[in-house]
Amino acid sequence: MAACAMTVDLEDYFQVSAFSQHSPLSQWDEFDCRVEKNTHTLLDLFARYDVKATFFILGWIAERYPDLIRTIALQGHEIASHGYHHQRVTSLSQEAFLEDISRSKALLENITGSRVIGYRAPSFSFNNETPWVYDCLVAAGYQYSSSVYPVQHDHYGSPLLPRFAFHSHSQCLEIPISTLKMQWGSVFNKNVPIGGGGYFRFYPQWLSLWFLKQFHRQEQQPYIFYIHPWELDPHQPRLFDVGIKTRFRHYVNLDKTYQRLERLLQLYQWQRMDQLFTTSISAAIEVSGEQALA
Repeated sequence: MAACAMTVDLEDYFQVSAFSQHSPLSQWDEFDCRVEKNTHTLLDLFARYDVKATFFILGWIAERYPDLIRTIALQGHEIASHGYHHQRVTSLSQEAFLEDISRSKALLENITGSRVIGYRAPSFSFNNETPWVYDCLVAAGYQYSSSVYPVQHDHYGSPLLPRFAFHSHSQCLEIPISTLKMQWGSVFNKNVPIGGGGYFRFYPQWLSLWFLKQFHRQEQQPYIFYIHPWELDPHQPRLFDVGIKTRFRHYVNLDKTYQRLERLLQLYQWQRMDQLFTTSISAAIEVSGEQALA
């Protein structure tokens, strides 16, 4: 059976980067927070198919819903960090980034009593211009990141970075979101985004499944998928006066996400990131230990 990792970016609908102009951090407490209900819907679905996932959790959410975070951990899912304030890394200084990831890690560990080793940057905002991020992750005690999406996109993406897991730092593994390499002569040669999120809602289900089948035929690599709890909530408030493109990206096919996700859970076996990449993460830990003894 092909190896697949199920990951969840635990944030609410008003916290997505595309809405940042309309929902500043100072106003977050004023919104109708629906993350608890939507996450329980997701947890129930995972339990039905005995799926264990990695939850990249926003610190702001964890601080307000600690019982939810404990429930996720008690059900056997991996607890990982999505930062505290959902700020793009490219908007932060090195010092501010280190403070953010350290704060969120400490908070999650205090809530669950377990060590947090994984991190995912908001909006996959690691790129060639932020090489210092891995020094910060290692300094804060992280062992892997899943913050790169090697595609071309107007809000994120680093198409020139590797498509598969690589040691971005001798002590930190980077695990990119999955893409499919599509080549048609000299006219088209691109990484097609197939790892979930808005694309999973936009593509017809038959096409998403075809992409996944092609990926496993072409590559001897694990498939990395991600989803947000708000994507299972077609009745979420629509409060923002945003452009047509943003509105389409956020709301398209929300009423179909649950059924599509359930089909994926039925067809494939899913694992946590830390378990799927145990060997590669352990290699980084061994390097860290050797350097400490040197």
